[in-house]
Amino acid sequence: MESKSWLYPAPAYRPLESFWDTDEDAPCPRCGHTLTAVAATKTNGPRLILFGGATAIEGGNGGAPGIRLAGVTNSVHSYDVLTRKWTRLRPAGEPPSPRAAHTAAAVGTMVVFQGGIGPAGHSTDDLYVLDMSDNKYKWHRVVVQGQGPGPRYGHVMDLVAQRYLVTVSGNDGRRMLSDAWALDTAQKPYVWQRLNPEGDRPSARMYATGCARSDGMFLLCGGRDASGAPLSDAYGLLMHRSGMWEWTLAPGVAPSPRYQQASVFVGARLHVTGGVVKGGRTVDSDAAVTVLDTAAGVWLDRHGLVTNKGNRGQSDVDPSSETMRRCRHAAASVGIRIYVYGGLRGDTLLDDFLAADNSQFQSDYIPPDRPLTASTPRLERGVFVAPSYMSSTPVDGLESPLSGSLGMDKSSMEKLAKASAAEAEVANAMWQSVQAASAFPEEATVSDGNSQSVETTSEGSDSDADVHLHPKAVVVAKEAVGNLGGMLRQLSLDQFDHESRRAIPLSSDLPTPTKKIVRQQSPQGLHKKVISTLLRPQNWKPPVNRKFFLDSYEIGELCYAAEQIFMNEPTVLQLKAPVKVFGDLHGQFGDLMRLFDEYGFPSTAGDITYIDYLFLGDYVDRGQHSLETIILLLALKIEYPENVHLIRGNHEAADINALFGFRIECIERMGESDGLWAWTRINQLFNYLPLAALIEKKIICMHGGIGRSINSIEQIEKLERPITMDAGSIVLMDLLWSDPTENDSVQGLRPNPRGPGLVTFGPDRVTEFCKRNKLQLIIRAHECVMDGFERFAQGQLITLFSATNYCGTANNAGAILVVGRGLVIVPKLIHPLPPPVQSPETSPERVADEAWMQELNIQRPPTPTRGRPQPEFDRNSLAYI
Repeated sequence: MESKSWLYPAPAYRPLESFWDTDEDAPCPRCGHTLTAVAATKTNGPRLILFGGATAIEGGNGGAPGIRLAGVTNSVHSYDVLTRKWTRLRPAGEPPSPRAAHTAAAVGTMVVFQGGIGPAGHSTDDLYVLDMSDNKYKWHRVVVQGQGPGPRYGHVMDLVAQRYLVTVSGNDGRRMLSDAWALDTAQKPYVWQRLNPEGDRPSARMYATGCARSDGMFLLCGGRDASGAPLSDAYGLLMHRSGMWEWTLAPGVAPSPRYQQASVFVGARLHVTGGVVKGGRTVDSDAAVTVLDTAAGVWLDRHGLVTNKGNRGQSDVDPSSETMRRCRHAAASVGIRIYVYGGLRGDTLLDDFLAADNSQFQSDYIPPDRPLTASTPRLERGVFVAPSYMSSTPVDGLESPLSGSLGMDKSSMEKLAKASAAEAEVANAMWQSVQAASAFPEEATVSDGNSQSVETTSEGSDSDADVHLHPKAVVVAKEAVGNLGGMLRQLSLDQFDHESRRAIPLSSDLPTPTKKIVRQQSPQGLHKKVISTLLRPQNWKPPVNRKFFLDSYEIGELCYAAEQIFMNEPTVLQLKAPVKVFGDLHGQFGDLMRLFDEYGFPSTAGDITYIDYLFLGDYVDRGQHSLETIILLLALKIEYPENVHLIRGNHEAADINALFGFRIECIERMGESDGLWAWTRINQLFNYLPLAALIEKKIICMHGGIGRSINSIEQIEKLERPITMDAGSIVLMDLLWSDPTENDSVQGLRPNPRGPGLVTFGPDRVTEFCKRNKLQLIIRAHECVMDGFERFAQGQLITLFSATNYCGTANNAGAILVVGRGLVIVPKLIHPLPPPVQSPETSPERVADEAWMQELNIQRPPTPTRGRPQPEFDRNSLAYI
């Protein structure tokens, strides 16, 4: 059997020991129930909620077992992942009727139930919500207006893009169904919308499974058709940014057709267990434990890749697979662990509780006395890779992976794919100008004396603590709108599905002649006017007519005052912890306000008295409000010169921002004459910005990276300002333009997709640089990463990106890093805002902003997000959906 080294077999399941105080707390044998993972709260760890199902059976037609409806229950049990303890819950309020074959989905700290069948027949299509916020358990019945899916059972439902409840297929008592419905949890009054998706639609079916991937794709798998035949197909459903939904047939060969199976996503891998074939016979052992790798578009079983002929060459019977021969069971995942409870095997109800880890390092056999463990995973080619440098911790201590980032649709992917050639041309022009200015390689001039610079750079740190990343990141829930969401939570770093998914950023062009500005005294209080106008984290709104509130004279005065401060600062800033570090903002002023609102802002009313702010460049271009972003940061620098710090990014150059939006924005919002003058003056100020920052002499912060030429901090310190990009050196180009390689396995120096002459540097370069300079961490920006931050080189480098949904297409989260006094680094995230719920008539300013962004990025779209499929890759991959 042929296989690929990075496609790992389906995992082995084993019994998991759990506890309870009384017999009533123990979940009894059952089938047709649901098991739903709920995120951790301030007072509780992650939990699994078991609801409903049948607790007794009787013989069915043809000897096949059937469910005796008198045994159907509406009991609720909670499993605490941290303590491994079951508890019977008795929520207040009116509970849903006893039911089985229903659906459930988690929305924040709530679980939503719908449909099913019980002793009285079909349950209503009402939505019942189990609210567990504030450690108080209560049932609510959600009022939904208009027509809905109607009573049905054997259907599927999940929360898509952390916003839309999507339900598909099932049986209404008269026929099999193939319809799809969506309910927007962020918009009241709640209304079910019947979808009319484009593409290849799945046939009518029941007893399928439906799961939402963390990037927003809903996957329908298997089921039973109207003739009773099991199905083996899988379909992906995704909502485009235009609001259109589309079905796409998933590639790959399923090990077996089936229905009444259980499935759950971990990263890009859909774990499918159990199920039955025609006649109610359970699937064979070889097909009882399978994985659909949606990134690779292939199915895998316990032996590896499934081919058209299956993997029948393996003669050994896997005890784990034999254990999973069951149906009507339920599955959920927390972190990289998959949990399975109960089900039906023949005429026997099951009450066993099993678990497996989505890890390629897991052996075929796990001793019963050895707990399943996992390191911090990252996603490579759709498969979780646990880096060896992280110490293993029990997976039961992980939290629920209910964050993740929204996905890109096909049209967005095509737009992103057009960018490489255009931006490579710009980067090439910049590289040629630098080469012309550098007659001799920079490496030859700086190699001597590096060791001395190391000693003088690293000595004298006031902190003896080692730098380390906190095991949890603070996340603002993506569903933070409407009554079904809105919370701040902590997630284990193990939950970030999109690590190693970077968007290769942007580039530059030929130099533009600048205008000589006469320096004048800055009017007292001008920066305070800016701060009072713009620093409104909770209630800032973009100007309706987009006219900027300062004139060119005021911008010139503000630039002069800030410039005087930058001129007196060193090229490499020396900072003390605590520091709050921001990555690329790219004119997305709304995201800056959201970060300020959620995690503190630089004001005496905020947290400026005890923490510094460091911004890593790329303040302008691409976004809608570059002027607001850079002007507010300059005003804050003037107000708090010792606490607010700005360093330079590759977009802080006239050659770049003339092409990627800032120049156009200045002209559009200030008029041609004033706009050009302001744009020129701001770019003159950019030439004075510091180029790096050193925190406690242990953490170096820069915009791009170390490239091929930077071996010591002293090389950066020797760069004299003011400095323009074209008049700079290879050191400056590397500092502002270079990137890490694709992952830790790619060593050394490689060509950079941004363009000729630019490089990517491997983890070996990072290790060497940190060791030589006695550093413990590099923090850099410059690349869009799907979770807002990404680790590289075994944690010695972190990429940081603070703008969400970059260019309106990437659907990435934004993040900041908080470096504490003990040098513990805590990532803090925000997710992209959902699409606007207002109509164009009721939200003219939003429409204007959208038009501005579209016009801005049509001609020069951003480069494709790394970790996403590239044009030359297999387009049959589900990742293209």
